[in-house]
Amino acid sequence: MALLYTLLLPLASASALYSSYNFNPLEHLGGVAPYFEPQDPPTSPAAPRGCTAVRAAYLSRHAAIYANDYDYEEYIEPFIEKWKNHTGMDWTKIPALNFLADWSPPISEAELEILTRVGKLEATQLGVDLSFRYPNLRLPQRIWTSSAERTAKSAQALVRGFELDDNMINVVEIDEGKQSGADSLTPYKSCPGYSSSAGSKQSRSYLEIFTKPIVARLNALAPGFDFEADDVYGMMELCGYESVIRGSSRFCSLDLFSPDDWLAWEYTADIMYHYNVGYGSNVAGAFGLPWLNASAHLLMSAKTEQDLYVSFTHRELPPAVIVAMGLFNNSDFGGTADRINNTMPLDRINQRRAWKSSHILPFLGNIAIERLDCADSYGFEDGEYYRVLVNSAPQELPDCTDGPGTSCSRQGFETYLKDRLAVFGGFSERCGVDYDNSTDVLTIYTDPKVGNGTTVGKRSLWENGRGHQ
Repeated sequence: MALLYTLLLPLASASALYSSYNFNPLEHLGGVAPYFEPQDPPTSPAAPRGCTAVRAAYLSRHAAIYANDYDYEEYIEPFIEKWKNHTGMDWTKIPALNFLADWSPPISEAELEILTRVGKLEATQLGVDLSFRYPNLRLPQRIWTSSAERTAKSAQALVRGFELDDNMINVVEIDEGKQSGADSLTPYKSCPGYSSSAGSKQSRSYLEIFTKPIVARLNALAPGFDFEADDVYGMMELCGYESVIRGSSRFCSLDLFSPDDWLAWEYTADIMYHYNVGYGSNVAGAFGLPWLNASAHLLMSAKTEQDLYVSFTHRELPPAVIVAMGLFNNSDFGGTADRINNTMPLDRINQRRAWKSSHILPFLGNIAIERLDCADSYGFEDGEYYRVLVNSAPQELPDCTDGPGTSCSRQGFETYLKDRLAVFGGFSERCGVDYDNSTDVLTIYTDPKVGNGTTVGKRSLWENGRGHQ
């Protein structure tokens, strides 16, 4: 026994020596998270052995902005105003909050929804990454974007990272109309059944629960400030927004908010997105399906104008596409709505949930569908295969896993699409469209009436901070 203990002791010591706990709040901020690749699941983004990507379609949220107007008006601005009105507080003597003594707000109302420098850099880097990921694909002629400034400028920044010389790629802006049916990059805006406030009531329930002990702790540290639940939520949002504006934020300090606090904030956001554009919504899959369907058919076509299709939109569409695809689902979609919603309880965290908004829609969060040509992939026939990546992590599609890695065969992919269409098809009917000339399909990639768009402009003007910024 003594000998056995002696042999096991080095193993036990090594385990303790090399064990560590690392936590980054910026990876748990839902739609306020700077872009990162969570490797969820930790599958390799490289093409499977023997396979080469020959086409791809990307849908990306816009890059980092100063602040969303709702977040600012509801949480951040009220906290800032309260902070300004408490000039008598001696913050220097308050642990974890002493930085507020010389802090200055990073956001003004005039800067809301505007792309930050970090955001431009993120989008440009994505362009560079795609050029490296797909060196054999033809340079795209056009990039598509919804017409908002932050999405259009994200597209322009990506072009700067992608094109080899001036004026090689056009940016096509698609109107964010409320009567476009499914034929836009913002179909939720033309879906009467969608409500932008959906999920607010449910997320509020857990917000009140998780902030209660934090409020009590902060009020004990700083008597007289009268911290409230919304102040805490706004301070934690500032961790993300200030980081993409200034490069860092003291609000991210684990001395101020613990890892458990951040996980609770993340879950509050997950609840909101679950009911707003996730599996808890009755219409999310319906307005997420048109992009999936249009992109899949482009990739499966015998011939296309481009090898690579990239589009920019807002935070509502990527999660809805995820629902249409059947990914990050806490339960089998065949269950009832009540069963699905029970996977996101409002009084405690489901730590084992698949639905994590931080992994789905950080700033610049993106979804890709790839068409692969495979030869000599051991154990598989040579031929055409398809796979999906979310923020570079390959995902297994439901009932579509008969190919190398996480891919599936063309036949399997066609069957998968028919199944998704059966579940979520019929945008106009499911959305309760009440206007004329609606459509259930997305045609912007092939409709000549959309036009060719415009170039970004001279590279020298861009780099000097003038012109098209």
